[in-house]
Amino acid sequence: MKLSSGRDHLAIPGPSVIPDRVLRAMHRASPNIYAGDLVETTATVIRDLKAMAGCSGDVAIYHGNGHATWEASVCNLLSRGDKVLILVTGRFGDGWSKMAEGLGVGVEKLTFGKELPVDCAAVMRVLADDTSHDIKAVMTVQTDTASSSSNDIPAIRQAMNEAGHPALLVVDAIASFGCEPFFMDEWGVDMLLTASQKGLMTTPGLGLLFVGERAWSAHAAAALNTPYWDMLPRTRPAMFPDHFCGTPPTHLLYGLREALDMLMEEGLPAVWQRHEALSRCVWCAVDAWGAKGLFRCNIANPAHRSRAVTAVRTAPGDAVRLRSWCEQETGVVLGIGLGSDASALPRDDLFRIGHMGHLNPAMLLGTLGCIDAGLKSLGIEHGSHAMTAATQSISDSLLAR
Repeated sequence: MKLSSGRDHLAIPGPSVIPDRVLRAMHRASPNIYAGDLVETTATVIRDLKAMAGCSGDVAIYHGNGHATWEASVCNLLSRGDKVLILVTGRFGDGWSKMAEGLGVGVEKLTFGKELPVDCAAVMRVLADDTSHDIKAVMTVQTDTASSSSNDIPAIRQAMNEAGHPALLVVDAIASFGCEPFFMDEWGVDMLLTASQKGLMTTPGLGLLFVGERAWSAHAAAALNTPYWDMLPRTRPAMFPDHFCGTPPTHLLYGLREALDMLMEEGLPAVWQRHEALSRCVWCAVDAWGAKGLFRCNIANPAHRSRAVTAVRTAPGDAVRLRSWCEQETGVVLGIGLGSDASALPRDDLFRIGHMGHLNPAMLLGTLGCIDAGLKSLGIEHGSHAMTAATQSISDSLLAR
């Protein structure tokens, strides 16, 4: 008997589920790329992206994934031999540092392990010791998708201010954008990076740089800048295709426009509240499973957990068996466990549940129910009543509205 013959459910932390409305919006003929509807649509996309980010500055749009925005940020702000401080709370801070080093930038890393957020006191000490202000930028993720840790961006900016250091604050919010609040201007963020395939509910392919005023001063001196990565023509184009250094990503723009419509119709506070509620639902289930055996959330303190993804620890080998069973037997695709180092192999004692973007309780509870069935079928030791805890959490969130 096969039970997985319906539509598969993608529960990985990106690319996330694409709404039917977004798919339909992209299903059209190619447009004129010099005038008309696409030009007007792009202007509204940029307007609404800025509103989502709390950004009064500029937005540069790239054909690329999140890694492309890493390279764009380095090239637009730095020169070979410059120094940056990168705060590492999992695989993605480490990956960003390797990219910067590959471009000839000196990197000092502050590593906080795979289960903790950034320690702002440590950041302040490093910056206070940098009396010559060699560090040009502090780079951090809001959410590390591998560890599912979440960093307090305003607290990091406060630490920088208290150290009296002029470094730029550059934040990767690729996993978290659209899933939890971000207020770029208010938080003192100089550059924000994100991409289309997670909270923005659009197919992969768009990398976004939000540019604050202080970033432009660094850009003027950035010798690593190249014609393709240069954010100046992308934000101040002489003609429309210059936004994209050539042919625009036409259908991705139409899809993103529809996704933004959906987010604005729901209302950003409601979107953030929904992600908060769904996150807590996952944590309640994992806590119940963890009453016996080795199941637990990778990040112990709920205040330090992402609202977009939860990394779950298991006994060695159990994560791989469970992911395989869920996909083959129920059609639920769970995220692999990524090592904390960018060169590390996938882990067999960790899997990830994506709870980002186009998601509701039916979809999430279905995922959790399939995991629960898998634990039983595979004989993996776990606590009981996880689904009772998960449904109670959803009920509590609705009653607390």
